[in-house]
Amino acid sequence: MAASPEAKFTEEKVLWIKHHTPKLMTFAISRPESYRFSAGQFSRLGFRDGEGFIWRAYSVVSAEYADTLEYFAVLIEGGPMSARFAAMKEGDTILLDKTATGFLLPERFPDGKDLVMLCTGSGIAPFLSIIEQPEIWQRFDRLVLAHSVSYADELIFNQRLADLKEHPLIEEYFHKFTFVPVTTREETEGALSGKRIPELLKNGGLEEKVGFKFTKADTRFMVCGNPAMVKDTFQALMDLGYAMHRNRIPGEIMMENGF
Repeated sequence: MAASPEAKFTEEKVLWIKHHTPKLMTFAISRPESYRFSAGQFSRLGFRDGEGFIWRAYSVVSAEYADTLEYFAVLIEGGPMSARFAAMKEGDTILLDKTATGFLLPERFPDGKDLVMLCTGSGIAPFLSIIEQPEIWQRFDRLVLAHSVSYADELIFNQRLADLKEHPLIEEYFHKFTFVPVTTREETEGALSGKRIPELLKNGGLEEKVGFKFTKADTRFMVCGNPAMVKDTFQALMDLGYAMHRNRIPGEIMMENGF
């Protein structure tokens, strides 16, 4: 006999909400003691919708050891889930599928010295979780996070990333980290501007910004963002000689469309 839908999710409380721009919001919900995920995975969040439900996948922003679950959402005009989020208030109830999933996991790479994380928009979410894991800093010699957005006001995590230098589990490793903001539609001080990530890989602009050369022997890439960015970045990396990582055939690239 199939389990009832209610057996597959829990009802959680919305703890806080922050609207960064009219389209960008972060929020946190209560975390059941039994809820487990690996940094890089996503949750299914939902609401009751008449006699049914509405569900969408969102990457977890929180560290694995956090007491709450944090998410980053981009509100889409006319989107049914976006409409729910726009109306959501602190104290409301939200549904959480009991099982996290996803394979954007750095531990799947069997080797490599440098981890380069490339993302657009909400694709930064899994990387925010990954870089709060002490193990990732201990394993890799260098960590690079490039976050591409259209305009500077969409770079909402700059301070959060800078604050990692005082994170008690990370501060001793922070010197390994380079954050590269990218704005494609305006010139921004301190950012790479006017070009998308695939172009910055092809023309060497990203390598120049981080100060070291990417190599097939040492560099491992994780890509998350909108489908066009993921496709174009993957093609750019393949053109540079890198290959997709598969469980039986190790490679240098992992990728996932952003949630």
